[in-house]
Amino acid sequence: MKTSAEIRKDFLDFFASKGHTVVPSSPLVPGNDPTLLFTNAGMVQFKDVFLGAEKRSYKRAASSQRCVRAGGKHNDLDQVGYTARHHTFFEMLGNFSFGDYFKKDAIAYAWELLTGVWQLPKDKLLVTIYHTDDEAFDIWHRDIGLPADRIIRIGDNKGGPYASDNFWQMADTGPCGPCTEIFYDHGAHIAGGPPGSPDEDGDRFIEIWNNVFMQFDRQPDGSLLPLPAPCVDTGMGLERVSAVLQHVHSNYEIDLFQHLIKHAAALTATQDLDNKSLRVIADHVRACSFLIVDGVLPSNEGRGYVLRRIIRRAVRHFWKLNTLQADGQFWRMVQPLVEMMGGAYPELKSKQPFVEQALKAEEAAFSTTLDAGMTRLETALAASGGKLDGEQLFQLHDTYGCPPDLITDILREKDAALSEGATAQYESLMEQQRDRARAASKFAGSVGLPAELVASLHATEFLGYETLEKDGCRIVALVKDGKPVDAIAAGDEAVVILDRTPFYAESGGQVGDTGVLLDPGSDRFEVRDTVKLSAIFHGHVGKLVQGALKVGDKLSARVDGERRQATILNHSATHLLHAALRTVLGEHVTQKGSLVAPDRLRFDFSHFQPISHAELDRIEKMVNAEIRRNAEAEVHHMGMQEAIDFGAMALFGEKYGERVRVLKMGDFSTELCGGTHVHHTGDIGVFKILSEGGVAAGVRRIEATTGAGALAHFDTQTRRLEEAAELLGGRSDDVVEKLRQLLDRQKKLEREIESFKAKATAGATADLAATAIDIGGVKLVAARLEGLDAKSLRDAVDTLKGRLTDAVILLASADDGKASLVAGVQGSALGRVKAGELLSHVAAQIGGKGGGRPDMAQGGGQDGPALLAALDGVRDWVAQRLN
Repeated sequence: MKTSAEIRKDFLDFFASKGHTVVPSSPLVPGNDPTLLFTNAGMVQFKDVFLGAEKRSYKRAASSQRCVRAGGKHNDLDQVGYTARHHTFFEMLGNFSFGDYFKKDAIAYAWELLTGVWQLPKDKLLVTIYHTDDEAFDIWHRDIGLPADRIIRIGDNKGGPYASDNFWQMADTGPCGPCTEIFYDHGAHIAGGPPGSPDEDGDRFIEIWNNVFMQFDRQPDGSLLPLPAPCVDTGMGLERVSAVLQHVHSNYEIDLFQHLIKHAAALTATQDLDNKSLRVIADHVRACSFLIVDGVLPSNEGRGYVLRRIIRRAVRHFWKLNTLQADGQFWRMVQPLVEMMGGAYPELKSKQPFVEQALKAEEAAFSTTLDAGMTRLETALAASGGKLDGEQLFQLHDTYGCPPDLITDILREKDAALSEGATAQYESLMEQQRDRARAASKFAGSVGLPAELVASLHATEFLGYETLEKDGCRIVALVKDGKPVDAIAAGDEAVVILDRTPFYAESGGQVGDTGVLLDPGSDRFEVRDTVKLSAIFHGHVGKLVQGALKVGDKLSARVDGERRQATILNHSATHLLHAALRTVLGEHVTQKGSLVAPDRLRFDFSHFQPISHAELDRIEKMVNAEIRRNAEAEVHHMGMQEAIDFGAMALFGEKYGERVRVLKMGDFSTELCGGTHVHHTGDIGVFKILSEGGVAAGVRRIEATTGAGALAHFDTQTRRLEEAAELLGGRSDDVVEKLRQLLDRQKKLEREIESFKAKATAGATADLAATAIDIGGVKLVAARLEGLDAKSLRDAVDTLKGRLTDAVILLASADDGKASLVAGVQGSALGRVKAGELLSHVAAQIGGKGGGRPDMAQGGGQDGPALLAALDGVRDWVAQRLN
């Protein structure tokens, strides 16, 4: 029996033998693609290739792509653990053709691999095709020899033309085409009918491979135009095909999952290996671990919120098995995962300690509230007869951190449900926090151009590595109000696209260049930003201040050199900072985001605790040492794998092509980067950290500056030090000693003041005790004392309690229009008079509030005549309660 690892290798080796380039899995966070929450299919990393916006050196590719479907449009989270084939994380085996082979070869390759290499019985396989795709039918029937009764035509079964399970499209318009799906028959002993039949949802016939034939370009009016270079995009779930080849029915029975399930069972002392909680835990550790490997950390928004939900769902299932430990359990599942998948994905093994640390921290944070939340849920269900309303759902989420999907998961297990209208009520209550639950909304839209414009243009040639000025740059497109135009006039805001440019377009954290576009006449376009459009074009964003421009005109491009140079210094320093952080804090440090501007740099990175002053000092000194070393900033161009072997580090969130640019600064820093940089590290001049702090769970941020910015910072700090010295009556070199003397004197004066206050309070309380009013044997004191703060008032009440055995006391003081109130009750008055009620009664009369224990309460309000009147009324209020 083949292992999953062998099956993965078989697939890649087979297509390599057919001339395919084996491409590594891309990260779960799609590079520079804000339209997707996570990578959810093998074709995602080739999306720009299919759209014609990117060219590769190969026309055939194969990959084993890690995918997540747990948020946004593609969300299988609720089904995970309860069905045989739903997962949050899975591996998609795929082969791709970019204008090379098409249907005949794709079908032949699939059949050869399935029946030749893996020797699946031919009579166990059947296929579906789009109902009008006679070409695919003929290939299957005449070339492959599949009987006609095992080739099923699927029509437009979802309503409308081309709305079919067997017609794939990337979006409402653009590349699309029919597909053929290959199904495996598990046998008559399992319920279910073939695809297209009324009982097709059964488990007998399982889709194992989908071959998509992109041969049309769908127009806005719905018509289909043939693509000039038809493509192939296929996908086969590793887990599904492993189940078939390992002769089991459920994906959870394959070796990948059984190893994890057995480990989870051992951790939880669970004997039943079919327990659904074990399945959930085994599935979720895969998704969580790889998301963390690819730079996602738990948070309250976006991808981080999806990760948090998955972790909490897994922890809840540990809780369900009654096995939570003080230091957590879920993180212990990482080791068996590394044992099964570390060979195929070495990054999982190298980052194992960091993954474990991240899971442990999130588990600890959630476990403190989970037990209380579950108790609250049980109470609510018992009181409502098994129904949960929207307000209770909101409270469980808002107070106890239990997401709605987790609650509905539990309700299903308990045979309970949400009451009618509960969801709408919950959504209304969550209006101010809905961004947490609508992660996909943050990923809607991208900076792009109309497809027809992309197809007609060549990628912008970037000249900015060598020069900041270039003449003869031709306008190839103008965009105004989001639409292509032929010309613009003075005063128009627009985007100018040139055939070549020295302007750097914002990417990799580095801001876009500014400057001007000129012609020999009077035309002047002021560029306030430069952005990437459709991944390959440089868009010059700005305003035409004079003249007129049209497509085809030639311009002189002039970058603001001073601004670019300042940005360069900060960008190169960011690379040195990254390397220093990894040296001082550990290899778990990875970039989580950055901003490289002319005046400063901002660097976000993974780390779970504040950085000490000593560590910051060491980091800063290390970067400055590298600057003084003045190493050459070497630029190398090479293949991606060659770059990784060279020691280059890829940055989080960046998308890299087949050929990459590597920046190496001495032996200290080697990273993939397309930004602009110094020639020698010494050009940076000096590096100064301005601040360090946390921005999210497990993410820290350092802000710093270099060059002239750092010198300006030093000047400002020196000037402030001199001003402080002048105020202290000394020199800048003895400011610390002068300040220490001043603070010592202040403390001495504060002690003297406290002593005077204590004596004044003692005298005042003695007088108040002597003049206290007697009400039925209880002494009443209600008075205003001048010059006392809230603490002194409390001390005065305590002193009076020491002097009076049975007493009700209400003292007030005021400062700057604000009144402070303290009430105390002692002895036989307790039970009949409560200090909190007395204080609330008085505070309400002066526009304030307060409360506390029966024997002591504190509050405040506004000073004025009403305060004296309220104090005068205390006697009657107390008398009513004592009599």
